Amino acid sequence: MNEKQPRRTQAQRAEATRTALIRAGRDLFAGRGYDEVGAEEIVRAAGLTRGALYHHFPSGKPALLEAIYERMEAESTERVAHVVLDSDMHSPLAAMKAGVAAFLDECAEPGFQQIVLHDAPAVLGWERWREIAAANGLGLIEASLIAAIEAGEIRPLPVKPTAHLLLGALDEAAMLQARSADPASRAEITSVLLALIDSFAAPLPG
Repeated sequence: MNEKQPRRTQAQRAEATRTALIRAGRDLFAGRGYDEVGAEEIVRAAGLTRGALYHHFPSGKPALLEAIYERMEAESTERVAHVVLDSDMHSPLAAMKAGVAAFLDECAEPGFQQIVLHDAPAVLGWERWREIAAANGLGLIEASLIAAIEAGEIRPLPVKPTAHLLLGALDEAAMLQARSADPASRAEITSVLLALIDSFAAPLPG
């Protein structure tokens, strides 16, 4: 005997609709770019109506892009945090360097490059783009710096300004990597970032 499935609440239906729009927009923007995708195509791919799009995202495509970007930043930061915080490395400094490599791996993915590094700053503006990036990544950088300072691996620098400067360097590295056609650029960018981190190292005793 089949039991009736419980009816979804209004909040659950709303979340399902929002998720469908984000998923459809993310796939389309990643494949062709924000400017090449129309609102009608997004709602058709999501199996919804234009009314649903504007109900959940009042400004339409720009608000949808912002939601997609926020979600991608959160997912990416979680993956990098797993490398930095959940690794079996005994050196916080080594974990921080591994996090740099993981971050650049994220930035090398074509869909990430298109949405996060090309479309989002162009559509949302630099200030909003940076605000979302900082809301996701700044805490991880601060935690990494604190761990390395407490371990005596880097000098006791002021954490907040150092974290902001590192975030800026990582953002610029991501942009540079995304816009470079030279395969060797990744290695050069990585070496500069690691040299920057090494410059914070505490002097050896003796």
